Amino acid sequence: MSQGWTILVPLKPLDAAKSRLRGATPSLSHQELVLALARATVAAASASEAVGRIVVVGSDALAGVEHMPDRHGDLNAALQEAALLVSGPVAAMPADLPALRPDELTEALRLIDERGFVPDAEGTGTVLLASARGPLRPQFGPGSALAHERSGARRLDGDWPTLRRDVDTPADLDEALRLGWNLSRV
Repeated sequence: MSQGWTILVPLKPLDAAKSRLRGATPSLSHQELVLALARATVAAASASEAVGRIVVVGSDALAGVEHMPDRHGDLNAALQEAALLVSGPVAAMPADLPALRPDELTEALRLIDERGFVPDAEGTGTVLLASARGPLRPQFGPGSALAHERSGARRLDGDWPTLRRDVDTPADLDEALRLGWNLSRV
């Protein structure tokens, strides 16, 4: 792949994002925590040798990162529109993978020959949906792993603990810290 993957990272307005994490970090405000999660995710994805471009879809809160607005108020519609505006292989991943190791993302992307996805640690959600060619067809939301599988995307269950660890709850945050995310560097 000469041009590398374009990674779409959806980000809600900061005050509306990650509501189950409110108060999870007394040293940071809720908005600071959401930004820290997103910055760490984008930095790790950018460091993957398979990635050529990162585009945040939705909030423009991440300075210095390419941005596309969400004109739909719907994650899947916004991602689909963004995917149609880029050329080459495209993937979508949430902005809450702060412990992500770039080599795990690289390995997963290299396994995508057509369209595939990586389920979250629980196996029900999706932390990466990628299409090497053809439409992305995102179906994020509750039960997205099954929805993506039923839509024909190939399920990839590699040993990628940092890629599969999204952060939705305080317990998830503790696990991301255990996996190596350094919240004190925020």
